[in-house]
Order: sequence, then structure tokens, then C-alpha cells
Amino acid sequence: MSDILVPANAPILEEIKGALHEAARCAEEQLNLAKEQNDLAKDRTANTVSLLRYSSETAKHTENQTAMARERTALTRTQTHLSTRSTELANIRTELGRERTTMAGQRTEMAVHRTELARDRSRLASIRTQLARFRNALAEQRTQLSQLRTDLAQQRNDLATNRTLRAMARTRLSLQRTHLARGRTYLAMIRTGLAFFVLGLTLFRYFGLSPWTIFDAVLVVVSGLLIGYGIKGYRNSVIGDRRCAENLASDTGLLDLL
Repeated sequence: MSDILVPANAPILEEIKGALHEAARCAEEQLNLAKEQNDLAKDRTANTVSLLRYSSETAKHTENQTAMARERTALTRTQTHLSTRSTELANIRTELGRERTTMAGQRTEMAVHRTELARDRSRLASIRTQLARFRNALAEQRTQLSQLRTDLAQQRNDLATNRTLRAMARTRLSLQRTHLARGRTYLAMIRTGLAFFVLGLTLFRYFGLSPWTIFDAVLVVVSGLLIGYGIKGYRNSVIGDRRCAENLASDTGLLDLL
């Protein structure tokens, strides 16, 4: 009877054995899929770290750009103050011109009055002494007016000298602003180079060794050139800015403003 049962159960045992092999194969494939999923998770973590580093660098460059914008605002305020001072000096010069015109009119009136006094002297011999005294008073007043005119001329010369010094200081401030603008441009160039560098590394990590590798290498080389040129230009602009700051510190046109 056992001989009869064994052949009858053999197909079932074969099916169970095949099912067990299939289950083992499925478990092995599931294990391989889990390993691949872990590898993908590791790659995603590495990419996230790279993106965080790039975000940190971008934030640093943004802070530097904000500091430069503040310095540019301070320079603009200084230039506005200098322009206001120049306008005040122009108004003072206009007032001095008006006073000089008034004094010239007074001098003309005095000359006319002196002529009339001379005519009265020929007519009125009895009051010649009084007219002579009055003429001396007028002469003294004319001397005082002449002295005042001389003082006003000296003040005008001083104002002109001060205006020249302020113009030179404004020119140096403009030069310093130019150096700062160049520094900002070179910083933007460095930021662009870093962006290209990160893009090249990201593409290389994504595609691996492929026909795109040449493009990735070109991006990395171009980014290196941009970063090197930007650093060199920014260093030169910083040196120029320091020189302008030293010249401005010793500028006589800004001593009353510093």
C-alpha cells in the first residue's frame, strides 16, 4: 500500500518543492531590492548634504552682498551731505554777491552825493568847513567799505578753495565707489563659478562615467577659472578700496565731516 501512495504523492511533493524554491527566490530578490533601496537612500542623503553646503555658501555670499550694499548706502549719504554743503556754499556766495551789489549801489550814491556837495561848496562858501568834515567822514566810510570788500573777496577765495577741496574729495569717493562695485562684480563671478562647480559635480554623481562626463569636466574647469579670476579681481578691488580709504582719511576736504 505504501508503494501505491508514494507515486500518488510525488507530483504534490514536486509542486511543494518548486513553490519553496520560488519563495526562496522571491525572498532573495526582496533582499536585493532592500539593499538597492538602502543604497539609493545613502545617495539621497549625500545629495542633501551637498545641497545644504551649497545653501550655506549662498547665504554667506548674500550676507557679504548685504554688507556691501550698506557701505554703498553710507557712501551715498556722504555724497548727499556733500551736495547739500555745496548748495549751502552756493547760497552763501549768492548772498555775498547781493551784498556786494548793494554796497556798489551805496558807493554810487555816495559819489553822487559828493558831487552835489562839491557843487554846494562853490555856492555856499560859508559852510565849506562842514562840507569838508562831511567829506572826510565819507572818505572814512569809503575806506571801511573798501576794507569790507577786501574781506568779502578773501571770504570768496576761501569758499572757492573749500569748494575745490570738496570736489576732490567727491572724486575720491566716486573712485572708492567704483572699487566697491568692482568687488561686488567679482563676488558675483565667484558665486557663479561655485554654482557651475556644484552643477558639474551633481551631474557627474547623477550620470557617472558617460558621454556627459566631458561636459561635467568642462563645467568644473570653467568654474575653477571663474573662481580664480574672481578671487584675484576681488583682492585687487579690496586693495584699491583700502588705498582710497587711506587717501580719504588724510583728505582736508573731509576733515570737518569725519
